[in-house]
Amino acid sequence: MAEEQPHLSITSKDGVHIVEFSDRKILEELSIRNIEEELSTLVAAEEGIKLLLNFKNVEHLSSAALGMLINLEKEVAHKNGKLILSDIRPQIYEVFRITRLHKMFEIHDSVGQAMKHF
Repeated sequence: MAEEQPHLSITSKDGVHIVEFSDRKILEELSIRNIEEELSTLVAAEEGIKLLLNFKNVEHLSSAALGMLINLEKEVAHKNGKLILSDIRPQIYEVFRITRLHKMFEIHDSVGQAMKHF
């Protein structure tokens, strides 16, 4: 039986948890639920968490994935933390813009640029 591939790769640098998505497409409900559980566990474990979500591998996001990000933003804020998104492809950023989520999230072009804002 094949092992389930982890959806996330999490590293820490200078007190910031950098999350890289393994999946090119974040569309399936089960995958989104698994990602949400992993990120919620990470956020719950640390007051004032600094979380950077790197979307460089992601080509497609579903509306359910956007909903998961909104919930995550609320969880991070509740823990007095900070959430930043980076490396979002233009076609995905367009969805953020149309839904006005680009105003809710702090979004930067690169991890390096985002790291300067923590």
